[in-house]
Amino acid sequence: MKKTAVILIAEDNQTNFELITRNLQRAGITNEVQHLTDGRQTLDFIFENVNGPAHQHNKEYILLLNTDITNVDGTEVLRKLKQDSELKKIPVIALTKNDDPSKIELCNDLGCSICIVQPSDSENFAETIKKIGLFLAVVELPQINSNGQNQGQA
Repeated sequence: MKKTAVILIAEDNQTNFELITRNLQRAGITNEVQHLTDGRQTLDFIFENVNGPAHQHNKEYILLLNTDITNVDGTEVLRKLKQDSELKKIPVIALTKNDDPSKIELCNDLGCSICIVQPSDSENFAETIKKIGLFLAVVELPQINSNGQNQGQA
């Protein structure tokens, strides 16, 4: 992942957000991080800044999405992103506390890149995030070409 890539973290729990960022840094990830605290803010930010009027060229994005995020559910955020012809290119790592196979299948059906069941204890969660960081260090992200239209947003 290029250093110019922005990591969008959609997480409504401040403690989890801090744990995620700290362990990404421990894995050597020093990219810009944008904290999005609920589903509505996530959609607004992405449709405005990633594929809208405030689009910055030469930036790549990846989304770490808490599927249980407040305001607009994470699966609905995922559904809206994947309906947009450009935004569907954004890799989405879905983090869920629910190990229900139907929830995981839904995330995969909606187009997430990977769905990870979030361990309940902070030590295992931290280790999981470090592994995500190692993955992010080697992954190539697609460019988003802004068309200035907010397709698919509700």
